[in-house]
Amino acid sequence: MSVLLPGVIVAALACGPIWCDELRDRASICVDFYADRYGVARELVHAIIEVESAWQPHVVSTKGAVGLMQLMPATAVMFGVRNRFRVEENIRGGVAYLSRLQQRFHGDLRLVTAAYFAGESRIASQGLSYSSPEVVRYVSQVARVYRRRQVQAPNAAR
Repeated sequence: MSVLLPGVIVAALACGPIWCDELRDRASICVDFYADRYGVARELVHAIIEVESAWQPHVVSTKGAVGLMQLMPATAVMFGVRNRFRVEENIRGGVAYLSRLQQRFHGDLRLVTAAYFAGESRIASQGLSYSSPEVVRYVSQVARVYRRRQVQAPNAAR
């Protein structure tokens, strides 16, 4: 059984689509580990996951993106992710991709976030002149969550 949400399909698990707190805490530890390993702000990764999947590991978008970080098939292959539903692999691949985007866009989080959502080549060719209401909305949502997380954990901010 599946539940249709705006833009995503959540596979209903035996216990329902809500992911238990213990598993979310373990995923959060993975986020922090890979964020530190790849030099990406922890708060950014947490914000991306919150906006992309609301921490639901079995989310599948209508475009085929999967898991917490909503990895597309080609992105998963590029970063060695074999099973996009495996939380640890999904996070590792997503954070590695964010690290690559950070390097490519010289740390400009607006461009990094836009490229994560809309595609690296689109943003690389047009930069901040790329105009899409969806992209603007997404970047704004991630920025809001990112700032909130920075305030909540000021010692962890980079």
